[in-house]
Amino acid sequence: MTRLLGPTVHPVAAKVPAVGVLFWVIKILTTGMGEAASDYLGGVNLLLAAVVGLGGFGYALRRQLRADRYDAVTYWFAVAMVAVFGTMVADGVHVALALPYGVTTTLYALAAAAVFVYWYRSEGTLSIHSIDTRRRELLYWATVLLTFALGTAAGDLTASTLKLGYFSSALLFGAAIIVPGVAWRLGLNPVVAFWVAYVLTRPLGASVADWLAKPHSPDGGLHVGDGLVALGSVLLIAGLVAYAATAGRERATQEAAGSRRSTPVH
Repeated sequence: MTRLLGPTVHPVAAKVPAVGVLFWVIKILTTGMGEAASDYLGGVNLLLAAVVGLGGFGYALRRQLRADRYDAVTYWFAVAMVAVFGTMVADGVHVALALPYGVTTTLYALAAAAVFVYWYRSEGTLSIHSIDTRRRELLYWATVLLTFALGTAAGDLTASTLKLGYFSSALLFGAAIIVPGVAWRLGLNPVVAFWVAYVLTRPLGASVADWLAKPHSPDGGLHVGDGLVALGSVLLIAGLVAYAATAGRERATQEAAGSRRSTPVH
């Protein structure tokens, strides 16, 4: 069913990780890290925040696109920088244009939906396991960026506009993210279940990060501080990504050894 359009679409090796428990844990941590890091940098200096956010995003994405195969460090560095930049985009639009969170959430939802529709109509699939062309890879990262911005706006919408606070918002999105998993077990299309869960990881992680980091207020912060929450998240992410990279190399070595043993000798 999948199809490639246009002569400029070149096959590339699959450059996304296997989806399992470790994937979801790291993904949620990157969302919280992106929220805390963006807020911390913005509080220190807006120019510094822009340089780190935009520059880091550009460098990380360029590095990911230039890679010829999946690499845990390269991939998750790109996700982390998308998390930081996506938060800045969502917050920047809200502040600069004075748009309510309900409006920005709707706008990002519509933009993400438009990319999904274009991706599916042009490629015939939204599965991350089929990201083996340059065009699909670009569509994937555009979708990831928009889901981060959407999740940021949605988390702020529930915490501030709807007055749920950070902790209640985290509980809400924590419960919501279980739904696609259960629905998948009951027969929901796995690609649909994946992307619904993927979108929900953003407001879940960001709500937890805000609950830990923000000052005591009606929204319910514990006042740990954005900097400490960002640093702690980075350390956890680094440890898990190092484990994923090591496990991936060991698995590749074992598969290569098994392939050599199974090759008949003439």
